Amino acid sequence: MDDMSLKDYLAQGGKLTSPANVPPRYRAELLKLMATFVDSELAGAAGFADTINDGPGIKERIAAAKIVLEKTDNADKVLKIMGDFGADEARYANHHPWTSRLDRDADIGTRRVEQDMRLAVFNYPLQGWGDAVVMNLLMGQAVGVQLEEFTKVSYQPLAEAFREIAPVEARHAELAFEGMQRLNAEGLGANLQSSVDYWWPRVAASFGIGNPDRFEALRAMGLRHTPNAELKSAWEERAGATLGQLGLRTA
Repeated sequence: MDDMSLKDYLAQGGKLTSPANVPPRYRAELLKLMATFVDSELAGAAGFADTINDGPGIKERIAAAKIVLEKTDNADKVLKIMGDFGADEARYANHHPWTSRLDRDADIGTRRVEQDMRLAVFNYPLQGWGDAVVMNLLMGQAVGVQLEEFTKVSYQPLAEAFREIAPVEARHAELAFEGMQRLNAEGLGANLQSSVDYWWPRVAASFGIGNPDRFEALRAMGLRHTPNAELKSAWEERAGATLGQLGLRTA
C-alpha cells in the first residue's frame, strides 16, 4: 500500500495493526498521543501516592492505593505499545521526575513543562485528602471523555488497550465520588468547593485550546474524531451534574 492509498485508507476509517506499516507522520503523532497518556498516568499516580496516608480511614487508603496501582498498570499497557516502536520501556519509568510539581499558584495554562509530556494539570500539587479526591473526580471524568475518543484511534492495538483501560479509569472517578460523599456525610466537606474552584479550570485546560488545521490532519489519520470543544463540553455537562449531586457548583 503506497502512501497515497494508505492516506485514503485511514481517512475512510481503516485500521493499522503493526509498526511496520505506519508512515512517519502518523508514527510521530501516535507516539505523542501515547507519551502524553503514559506520562500523565505516571505523574498522576506519583502525586496521588503521596496522599494515601491522608485518607480518613482504611477503606479510603485501600482505594487510593488501588488507584495508584491501576494507573501505573494502565501506563504500562500503553508503554508496551510504545516499546513496539522502539521506546526503551525499562528506562522510561525512571527517566522523568514523576513526583515533581510546580507551586500551587503557578499558572501554565495548557503548556507542558520540559521534563515530560504530562498534561499541564499534573504539574500542580495536591493539598490534602479532600483536594486530592476533588482532583481525581474532575480529572477522572475528563479522562473518561477523552478515552471515549481514544478507543476509536486507527492504530488497533492502542484502541484495544484503551478499551481495557476505560472501565478502570471510570471506576477511579466513582471512587472519588464515593470519597466526597463520605466527607460530606461526616461533616468534613467544608473545603471541597474551594478545591473545585481550583481544579475546574486546570482540568478544563487539559482539553487544549483547539487547532482546526491540526485536528483535521489528525482526523484524516484516524487519530482524532471529535473536536476539543465538543469533548470539553461533554465533560462540563457530566462533571457539573456530578457536582450538583454533591451540593457543589462548577467554577
